[in-house]
Amino acid sequence: MNKEFITQGGAPITADLATDLRNLVFGTAAIPMRAEWLQTSFVFGTPKEELAYGLRSPRNATRGLLSVVQGFVLKYLLFARKTSRAASLTDPLLATAEMQREALFCALLEILRTISDKGKVTMVLPSEDEVFVDHSACYFHDSVTEKLYVFTLSPNEDLEYFLKRNFKYFTEEETPGTLLFLYSAVLTRSMGKVRTDLDSSKSAPLTSSNHEEGSLMIVTLLLTGRATPYIHNGVVNVGDESSYAVPQYGVLKRCMIGLLLWDIESASAAVNQSRQPGSRLKTPNYPIWITSCTGHYGVIFNKNPDLLRNYHAESRFDVNYYSCSGHQILMTIDNRTYNEQALVMLERQPITPESTSMSGKPAKEAEVAGVAPAAASGGGAAAGGGVGGASGASGGNDVVAKEESTLNTPLQRLIRTKWEEATISFHVQPSMLSYLFSTTQ
Repeated sequence: MNKEFITQGGAPITADLATDLRNLVFGTAAIPMRAEWLQTSFVFGTPKEELAYGLRSPRNATRGLLSVVQGFVLKYLLFARKTSRAASLTDPLLATAEMQREALFCALLEILRTISDKGKVTMVLPSEDEVFVDHSACYFHDSVTEKLYVFTLSPNEDLEYFLKRNFKYFTEEETPGTLLFLYSAVLTRSMGKVRTDLDSSKSAPLTSSNHEEGSLMIVTLLLTGRATPYIHNGVVNVGDESSYAVPQYGVLKRCMIGLLLWDIESASAAVNQSRQPGSRLKTPNYPIWITSCTGHYGVIFNKNPDLLRNYHAESRFDVNYYSCSGHQILMTIDNRTYNEQALVMLERQPITPESTSMSGKPAKEAEVAGVAPAAASGGGAAAGGGVGGASGASGGNDVVAKEESTLNTPLQRLIRTKWEEATISFHVQPSMLSYLFSTTQ
């Protein structure tokens, strides 16, 4: 027995637990899982260089999990890191090795605490040469699951100490760090609750997905604490006249980090609406979104913590898109044209005798006083940020039309699921967009 793990409170995994865990996560224990789960850990790029903040991995089924962890890494680097005055002047995205370790540690910690919901956290670590489950027709050895020790920890000091002490098991290259973390997340939630989250009537495993980069349920488990396939707000009762209504549990509260989704099937308006995240995912607490775009996972983020709390900040701003392939795209999102068009439409609305001007007076009184309803509101141009009038709206329409005709990439469509009428400028060569959303990278 591994004395170190025993002294930390670990217990060898049982044959029943190992079989049930493989069945729930991968659908079967009788055949080996995909090899990438045994070889992918949490690895950053070179410290202090461009994109040092980013986790790296080949394109495989771990990308969804890695992208969620990447989102929480960015949350720490941009908004939660405590620094000295001198350190605060440096770009947090040019992370040092120490910043990388601390950001990953805090990300894993926060995700597990979210899943535990103030309860116990269960983690697993592999022994080097001990095997606790026999190879059989029902259980095919995968070199990891049958060697696990299981630890039950409090979500506060015990978890922090344990994770720091055993951090290397998650970060050494070509080790199963992502698999160990996924198993820990599932066991912390409990397998019974994960089955309920997955909608057990469909009998789909946690990793079930039509896309190569991983399942949506892994993403929702790490983001919300529940492995739900439903991403709408709250609970929706689904049924018809011949059956009882069945509740579908979506996202129950506003998330720290958001989710945006677009795929080819979303081109249909009806399908798009039914598959779109609700506002609790589209408008998170921090301006960071995990993205799934035509089956490719990534992260979109902005450095301004008040972006989603300030209407004016959201008029025009920059965002970065990062993929764990190690590539970044800088974009400018401009909502001013839409805002100006909305203001012009408001000004052109017919005024009835019963209507009331924005000055607080009935419309006729405002006109008698020599104040037109549009002027009483403070002026369309001022409210629109200095640009208004019909000619401005026409020019904005031309810009949008030109943008639509020259560039309508999957990433652009993804962004418009959040900012519907935005003009989007990509500060990158078109070939990079094609590369990132191809099927080979």
